[in-house]
Amino acid sequence: MNFSSDNVTGVAPEIMAALAAANAGPAASYGADAITERLARRFSDLFEREVVVFPVATGTAANALALACLTPPWGVVYGHREAHFQVDECGAPEFYAGGAKLRPLEGAHGKITAADLEAAIMGRGVVHHAQPASVSLTQSTEAGTVYQAAEVEAIAEVCRRHGLGLHVDGSRFANAVAALNRSPADLTWRAGVEALSFGATKNGAMAAEAVVFFDPGKAEEFAFRRKRGGHLFSKMRFLSAQLEAYLEGDLWLRNARHANLMATRLAEGLESLPGAQLQHPVEANEIFVSLPDPVIRGLLADGFKFYRWDNEASVVIRLVTAFDTAASDVDAFLAAACRHAERASAGRRS
Repeated sequence: MNFSSDNVTGVAPEIMAALAAANAGPAASYGADAITERLARRFSDLFEREVVVFPVATGTAANALALACLTPPWGVVYGHREAHFQVDECGAPEFYAGGAKLRPLEGAHGKITAADLEAAIMGRGVVHHAQPASVSLTQSTEAGTVYQAAEVEAIAEVCRRHGLGLHVDGSRFANAVAALNRSPADLTWRAGVEALSFGATKNGAMAAEAVVFFDPGKAEEFAFRRKRGGHLFSKMRFLSAQLEAYLEGDLWLRNARHANLMATRLAEGLESLPGAQLQHPVEANEIFVSLPDPVIRGLLADGFKFYRWDNEASVVIRLVTAFDTAASDVDAFLAAACRHAERASAGRRS
């Protein structure tokens, strides 16, 4: 029973079937196939406006290449200090933007605020300083929380005043949309977002993400950057088939709603456990909770998979639910945690 990440899951059956269907016969290469050509219309329908869409295979590629389009080599990208592009992309954003500077911002529960951003912007027009250029928000965040539409709008207003591009890392965008019950348009372009890394891999795809530009002018460089970055697939239909199946019949939202529901079920059970303390509000499909060390060791010995957060001695663990997490696995984890908590309590009394 693996709660380490939503990356450990297999592929949703609907997406695997779409890959098999796409495998029948030849198709034009490098995105000239019929499936890829349909994607722009499908994404435009989803976001209720004309958009420009580029399939890529990884979230790191999506983030790094999108930010490179919004940020010159002398520019600054602002974002939360725990954001994936800040700490987990091995310098890819800086590399593809030609040396742009990443500036981490503090913020409770994985989020920055408009006030945080306003206070951090400095050096405009001063030749000695890297120039404010763009902002990247993670939705849902690395803490498992979500930005309300009004929060995105407030940050976008700061971006407009200072001429900054606004990007969203949406590797778990589906979980945020499902949690907020708002339209994708409300959480993106209507709120002031210019570019979105639209994730699918964590939510049932094999390997597929899409970079969505809401302003075609911002997308002009991307085709060349994608090719130069090695993400223009010759057999693009196999990325596009995943994304098409992901959107078909709202599979992306059904999968996300299930993952969120399992996280809520797990969090509610943990809250009643002696010694457990949630570190962040549980708003999507990630849970950060502190547990007594004997409970953690007991769960690991039972074969449950999860991460101790920050270091191997930490009593804070991260649990991630996914589109195929079984309720029985959640209940088994809670039962085991309760059993180990009772043993630890009995040991302290004796």
